[in-house]
Amino acid sequence: MPQTSQNTPLSQTPAESASGGRSLRCGLSFVLLSVLLAFLFVWNVNSGSVDLSVREIAEILLWRRGDETAVNIIWQIRLPRILAAMILGGALSVSGFLLQTFFHNPIAGPFVLGISSGAKLVVALSMIFLLGRGITASSAVMVLSAFFGSMISMGFVLAVSRKVRQMSMLVICGVMISYICSAVTDFVVTFADDSNIVNLHNWSLGSFSGTTWGNVAVMSVIVFSAALLVFLLSKPIGAYQLGEDYARNLGVNVRLFRVGLILLSSVLSACVTAFAGPVSFVGIAVPHLARNIWKTSKPILIVPACFLGGAVFCLFCDLIARTVFAPTELSISSVTAVFGAPVVILIMIRRRRAM
Repeated sequence: MPQTSQNTPLSQTPAESASGGRSLRCGLSFVLLSVLLAFLFVWNVNSGSVDLSVREIAEILLWRRGDETAVNIIWQIRLPRILAAMILGGALSVSGFLLQTFFHNPIAGPFVLGISSGAKLVVALSMIFLLGRGITASSAVMVLSAFFGSMISMGFVLAVSRKVRQMSMLVICGVMISYICSAVTDFVVTFADDSNIVNLHNWSLGSFSGTTWGNVAVMSVIVFSAALLVFLLSKPIGAYQLGEDYARNLGVNVRLFRVGLILLSSVLSACVTAFAGPVSFVGIAVPHLARNIWKTSKPILIVPACFLGGAVFCLFCDLIARTVFAPTELSISSVTAVFGAPVVILIMIRRRRAM
């Protein structure tokens, strides 16, 4: 009888078969999410007061050929907004993943811990100060102001975390920080005299509207640079997830690594707040959903999954925000809260049952 080759599928061990199944599932998940992102992209481009066919959209996107008004609407209004939703949604998700890794808790996120609200406060104060003197705040000023506010809030959260060991108490402190910062922001915006400053109220609720190509260029450089650094840190992040002692044994400088996590998370969340205002629950819900879909916590898979998932989530929520009650537009945070808050509740229920 002919001997059976050792390279046939019959010689695979159960572990190898399971590994192949996981790889196939991960690959299919990325493909399906990419297809969904492309579908939502086309849907967002075609949604609005001016209806266009797929052929007209293709001609406008590829050759800028068609009605001049339609071309301007697509290229100057819809496309920058769509790209902003994708880029900032991905940034917020990765920021949430970093905070959850840092605190070893799935309900940590920029919005819940008050980091986004701190950034919002400093950005609003900076814009009010500059607009009151007839100066328009540049993208660089907004990002730096948001980063400064994020670091202030993060510093307070870290100080509290040294005194409080229970994550529930830390979350409560973060929520209180968020309320205080939001109250101060609403107060200074409400009593501002300049009409341009009063219009900051819409920004303080969260919105991707009004995004320009210049904004897209700045946020792209910041977000993709930070996301690339996070991806390159996948190995030490994976070691840190297994415990600080384990990471030290692998040669990770834990103190420097923790500082890096804080800085990268703050940069990503600050960029989101600077250009779109505070956006709620994305940083918690998307990383949790990614871990459940991919059935792993490996950063080399979860980081791109979070970015792609955040882009899909925010693109979908922005579509709802601007079309459901058109011409009235909802704040993006209101829509993300509707879909993200139930995920947070589910996480807390599962953690309660596991205790």
